[in-house]
Amino acid sequence: MKPINRIKVLLVEKQKTGKWLAEQLDKDPATVSRWCSNSMQPSIETFAKIAELLNVDMKDLFNSSK
Repeated sequence: MKPINRIKVLLVEKQKTGKWLAEQLDKDPATVSRWCSNSMQPSIETFAKIAELLNVDMKDLFNSSK
């Protein structure tokens, strides 16, 4: 299965950690880890918050389906 989101990639590019993201969103680090491994997806609202925190366009959080 092709990964759906690019959260892990963008965290590396922005030199941030999953723990940092979890703290910013008031989420469990294990939850963020599952998002980064694509075993679970955050809500659309959470994707919007992640995009804002990482200063990227929301569409940059997703892999192209093409």
